[in-house]
Amino acid sequence: MWKRIIGYTVLGVLVLAGAAVGWLWLRKPAQRPAPAVRVSATPAMVARGREVWNLADCDGCHSAHDAKFVAVLDSGIGQGNRIRNKELGEIDVPNITPDQQTGIGSWTDGEKMRAIREGVDKDGRALFPMMPYGVYRSMSDDDVTALVAYLDTLPPVHHEVPKMKPPFFIGLMIKSAPKPLDGPVPSPDMSNREARARYLTTVAGCEDCHTPMQRGTPEPGKRFAGGQQFEFNGEVVYSANITPDAQTGIGSWTLPYFKQQIRRYKNSWPEKFTVMPWHNFAQLSDEDLDSIYYFLNEQKPVRNQVNPFAGQQVAQAR
Repeated sequence: MWKRIIGYTVLGVLVLAGAAVGWLWLRKPAQRPAPAVRVSATPAMVARGREVWNLADCDGCHSAHDAKFVAVLDSGIGQGNRIRNKELGEIDVPNITPDQQTGIGSWTDGEKMRAIREGVDKDGRALFPMMPYGVYRSMSDDDVTALVAYLDTLPPVHHEVPKMKPPFFIGLMIKSAPKPLDGPVPSPDMSNREARARYLTTVAGCEDCHTPMQRGTPEPGKRFAGGQQFEFNGEVVYSANITPDAQTGIGSWTLPYFKQQIRRYKNSWPEKFTVMPWHNFAQLSDEDLDSIYYFLNEQKPVRNQVNPFAGQQVAQAR
């Protein structure tokens, strides 16, 4: 009798577990209807959209690169990619040009905005969280509108990228990542240096890249201290320490030297693989770089020696 009871109990648990997994598999991520808007682009709006594209480093994932995965190819801007990562395997990054068949030419502008900041595609499916929509939630309504205006001006590239099929349980987990916005996102007061810097560094993902992680959680006391490893297509790089520590960070850097370093690749591309979007950030204005410099120098200095190119043959740049 006890064996029969135990058998029924086990069977019941398995049925419930199967039902729970089935519900998780069938359910859609949290979402709201895409905004019913159509962007009326002006030259000024498109220019701002290009600045936001650079700040958010959309090129880094969505554009075609050279063999070293460093320089962006002009003919492949926004065409999508297949990136190899040691832990995650092959990651398919969508084509975001206005091509009707292989890109997002059939998406409404509201669907594009929702994807950028809320993490669901045209059909309401969760985007893989390598797309940092959790960070882009902070992007203002004006800037996401400008970014969509810029996306609409990209030359259509007919380039088919397979839809990513993550492993089963990862596919279940990422459905919890998207979160709908619950109201407007105002623009920051750009005349306030701290507010400006906080906005810029948030959208640029500075803290996410330059703060080392342990099991997906930022290491206590190491904000902006660098050392996080990035590995794509067989290449490895580590984020630099950008705290104001004088020996291991940027504490000895003057403002002119900081701007010189950020702009060293304004008209070229780095020699070695890096996830730091030097070329894009070099386009930032003096006012933007001034505010970022002072913001970083107000952070807690952390002694943490990092060689960003320790996994490569020759260290070329920070």
